[in-house]
Amino acid sequence: MSDFDNPFADPNASSPFADPSVQQAAGSGGGYNRQGALDDYNPFADGNQTRPANQGGVPAPRPAQSQPAVMHPSEDPPPYTQTGAQKVDTSELQKRQEELERKAAELQKKEQELKNAQKYSGSRENNWPPFPAFCPVGPCFFQDFNVDIPLEFQRIVKIAYYLWGFHVIVLILNVMGSLAYFITDSNGGATFGLSILWLLLFTPCSFLCWYRPLYKAFRSDSSFNFFVFFFIFFFQFCVYVVQCLGITDFTVGIISGLSLVGSNVAVGLIMIFIGIFFGILAIISFTMLIKVHRIYRSTGASFQKAQAEFASGVMKNETVRTAAADAAAGAARGAVSGGYGSESRY
Repeated sequence: MSDFDNPFADPNASSPFADPSVQQAAGSGGGYNRQGALDDYNPFADGNQTRPANQGGVPAPRPAQSQPAVMHPSEDPPPYTQTGAQKVDTSELQKRQEELERKAAELQKKEQELKNAQKYSGSRENNWPPFPAFCPVGPCFFQDFNVDIPLEFQRIVKIAYYLWGFHVIVLILNVMGSLAYFITDSNGGATFGLSILWLLLFTPCSFLCWYRPLYKAFRSDSSFNFFVFFFIFFFQFCVYVVQCLGITDFTVGIISGLSLVGSNVAVGLIMIFIGIFFGILAIISFTMLIKVHRIYRSTGASFQKAQAEFASGVMKNETVRTAAADAAAGAARGAVSGGYGSESRY
């Protein structure tokens, strides 16, 4: 049984280890060398990235040295210079910063205007004309551009105020030039008298008739005051043209000054210069008239709105309402008395 179980018990049987190829492999120690090669293999050593350095007695091939990929630009970059670095586009940032600073200033100014409006809302005491305290005549109007006038219209209202001041100065110069004309020529008496009248009349009338309507028009966006300003100020422009030319004894001017240069050069030149000042007033007034009309057209004002404002203002006037009520009561009494009289006749 044991002989059957052991195939190598038969001495005549061929042994598998007797095979010459097996003996050659066992003699060369290939198994041991292979095991030793696997034991000595270091995967982190240089060149041992994929297989052992010596497997089966054959050295592992070393990987080819690869070069990193380099991209070559189609155009050479501009040379770097410190001047070029300083020319980084900061203009847009600077513009934005300036815009933010401007808006911040506008908001601060509007906030101050609101504070002033709240301050003066309870008591708006008159402050113009700025008479001294000892003067028996007190201020008649309240005027404050920062409180009453919107920010975008303050400049043109101030220009109108300065124009009125320049107008008063020229009227004073007109009195002085007319006096010199009267001293030189006795025919200048009428011109001198009229110059005093124009100074006393036009100074308050110009303030009340075209400057204050313009001020109130921008203060409350009033179409009615805009119409008053246009009508009066156009008449004022025509007066400036006549005063500039000096064609009559109405005032001194360029033409009257030229007629007097032959007899008295100094007085003639004074009259010509006063005429030039009136011409400057005429040019500024015409420009102001055009600008105010453009603003008026952009605000959506109209003649119908002016009529409505006029009717509303008239009806809010206590004096007008009292007079209308008295007139209505008188008409009613007359109608009643007339009815009784006709009945008594029958």
